[in-house]
Amino acid sequence: MTQKLRRKNKQRRIPRATLSPGSAPGSLTTHEGAAQTQCYLTATKADGIFETECNVSEDLGQYLNKWPLVWINIEGLADTEKLMELGRVFNLHPLALEDVVNTTQRPKTEHYEGTIFIVLRMVKEYEATINSEQICIFLGKDFVLTLQEETGDCLDPVRKRIRVSEPRIRFSRPAYLMYSLVDAIIDHYFPVLERLGDRIEDLEERIVRSLDDKLLEDIYQVRRDLLKLRRHLWPTREAVDRLYRDPTPLIDDETRIYLRDCYDHCVQLLDLVESYRDISSALMESYRSQVSLNMNEVMKVLTIIATLFIPVTFIAGIYGMNFDASVSPWNMPELRWFFGYLFAWGLMLITGGAFLYYFWKKGWIGGRKRSTGRASDAA
Repeated sequence: MTQKLRRKNKQRRIPRATLSPGSAPGSLTTHEGAAQTQCYLTATKADGIFETECNVSEDLGQYLNKWPLVWINIEGLADTEKLMELGRVFNLHPLALEDVVNTTQRPKTEHYEGTIFIVLRMVKEYEATINSEQICIFLGKDFVLTLQEETGDCLDPVRKRIRVSEPRIRFSRPAYLMYSLVDAIIDHYFPVLERLGDRIEDLEERIVRSLDDKLLEDIYQVRRDLLKLRRHLWPTREAVDRLYRDPTPLIDDETRIYLRDCYDHCVQLLDLVESYRDISSALMESYRSQVSLNMNEVMKVLTIIATLFIPVTFIAGIYGMNFDASVSPWNMPELRWFFGYLFAWGLMLITGGAFLYYFWKKGWIGGRKRSTGRASDAA
């Protein structure tokens, strides 16, 4: 991979929070570049919906008492005080909050007293490269809490369904809203993989047309993107599997059926990723084969040129020897011939032409295919 591509990846790399060795469990530490914390609340019931941007310092518990289903979405993890306040309001485990701010977690599902903690990777695209953002989901008895690193996500379809008063979300328990969020995050991988497939097809065509350094760089980038997706999807499948298999009163049997569908989507995505990885490996082999083929063509041309000049050089070397024809009649008598110079040129041209005809007859030059003995017999 070229230095240019490494510099671009370094610029896109998001700084991560790191804990010093020996820190107390549940310590919250964020990096300097973390986005500012903003809180958005969506509350629903059978006959209405309420949306607002609120402060975490407010008494969010009042909404839990008035509305049967409350969704709090936190964007940005810079303010650890607000995150600790959330932990107190919703009785979140300190270790779960620590995983929220340490945004290098692999997708997983963990059960705590009164809540289920889910970590997923939300895939994003930056200038034809794939990156991801951690999103955490807490499922409680009457609330769903989501926390993400930055502003912007793939959850707008869920918000739209809530605003158009979809009965299933309005009348269902928080578990169904949790499923809808998980499903939206997982399904967002499909269009990303579809565009990745288009990039692979384009690379196949470019390999046939021409070879350049940019082509090799693009192949490596596709392989890196597929590796990222595979690294995210394998633990995501395990996390969803735990959601619908582990017994918990927070998830009803009907929602488990939908979670099983999410699991099937994960399996389909992994199949696509593995197929694309095989194709990308074949692309690399095709690129190397094409480079070798081009090199063979160059070597063939050089070999033909060298072969043509070997007999010509041999003839020129003979007539370049300094033998005195006056000493012996056998010392190059043609040097005294009137047409001796033309004879030497004619001999060299005829020899070179004979070699060219032989190469053409064999199909080594001019694109002429060599005919087999059976074909000649049949003719």
